[in-house]
Amino acid sequence: MALRTASRLRCAAFLALLPVGFGACAPAVTRPASACSVPARTLVDVRSLDPTIRTEVRYATSNNFTGRRLPGYEAPRALLRPEAATALARVQARLRAEGLGLKVWDAYRPVRATLAMVDWAERTGKQWVLDQGYVARQSGHNLGGTVDLTLVRLDTGGELEMGTPYDEFTERAHTANASGVVAQNRQRLVRAMAAEGFANYEKEWWHFRRPGENEPLDAPLACFGGA
Repeated sequence: MALRTASRLRCAAFLALLPVGFGACAPAVTRPASACSVPARTLVDVRSLDPTIRTEVRYATSNNFTGRRLPGYEAPRALLRPEAATALARVQARLRAEGLGLKVWDAYRPVRATLAMVDWAERTGKQWVLDQGYVARQSGHNLGGTVDLTLVRLDTGGELEMGTPYDEFTERAHTANASGVVAQNRQRLVRAMAAEGFANYEKEWWHFRRPGENEPLDAPLACFGGA
């Protein structure tokens, strides 16, 4: 009971920071996947713009740091706001000339999934991932303009060496903490993304955000069309 109460309080505190009318705490967490709260056109599946972009949406599976599929990820889709999705397709086009492409691990993330990450960190005694900025209480992913990804060889899909796995919460994953081929590959990704307006988060070589005046969303990924 104490854990459930604490979780509700954290949820309420988080949603209090969101725009008026965004929603109450309980619906954001318990609303069924079929309850879509925003128009389907609000977000675009990146593969609908360029099917050569590869995806492996980790939070739609148990293969992520929480060990469980996150709420809202009932469909394994990489979704972004239209302007961000179009920019990402341009990144893919730039890389194609080098025989490279993108592999997306996460894009738009419902607020309920962010709350589940925070709850996991506090429930398991891993508060440090919040304190050190590896997991955010208010995530840019909720806005629809942030994406986690890597570089792959276009023909085989093989990932380029980046020095750490995705979601390794250590200093080794800080973008500048690399040398040799790993540093070259990280900078190649940073340059390709920056050319289309995406800024890297210095603590995670895979994390990029494209600025925009968007509000956070909590609609499940299943609300939006596939590629």
